[in-house]
Amino acid sequence: MTTHDAPSAASGPLVLADISGYSSFLRSVADEHRNDAFADGAVPDGYRVISSLLDGIVSHFVPPFTLSKLEGDAVFAYATDPEELPRGQAMFDRVRECYAAFRQRVETAQSKWQCWCEACAKIDELDLKFVLHAGPFVIQPIAGRPELAGSEVVVAHRLLKSRAGDLLDRSGFMLVTDAASDWFDLPAGGGVPLVETLEGCAPLGARAFGFA
Repeated sequence: MTTHDAPSAASGPLVLADISGYSSFLRSVADEHRNDAFADGAVPDGYRVISSLLDGIVSHFVPPFTLSKLEGDAVFAYATDPEELPRGQAMFDRVRECYAAFRQRVETAQSKWQCWCEACAKIDELDLKFVLHAGPFVIQPIAGRPELAGSEVVVAHRLLKSRAGDLLDRSGFMLVTDAASDWFDLPAGGGVPLVETLEGCAPLGARAFGFA
């Protein structure tokens, strides 16, 4: 897509993977190391670990999904061709495999960690949550790259603040809206059913799944 392209309508799944605890972790690392590593122009290991974690998430979804953007602590991806996507249990498996790989990368970082100050030790608190939604959206060129817009894009992002984590009593989970379940032909049942009430939107049915 070039800057001369007109916005185009599309419909499909929207996937968000968000690292919980990201902001507080990097803020603590920056504060703890502001007079040593940063002062010498070096970058604390915490930043390299975050890059590795985000790379790992992207590698599990792209392809067949298209990376829309990295949003600080979140990966946002979408798809417009249903023929290329995992369906049913295969989609559940892909998310769970991504979560397991995330946990493994955190553990690997711990084994190679050069600093165990109070700030760097907070890497243990990082976790990963997913939102799977689906619906119509618009792909529009902005500053030479495609950007997604539309009410369902907004809904997907607002669902990152879901109460699913409280219901499951854990920070790592997968929230699947009814629209996403239909799109991916996900198995019926399982998870914790809930209804999300977002301002300006009709009540939204979903299921929340925790990770073992």
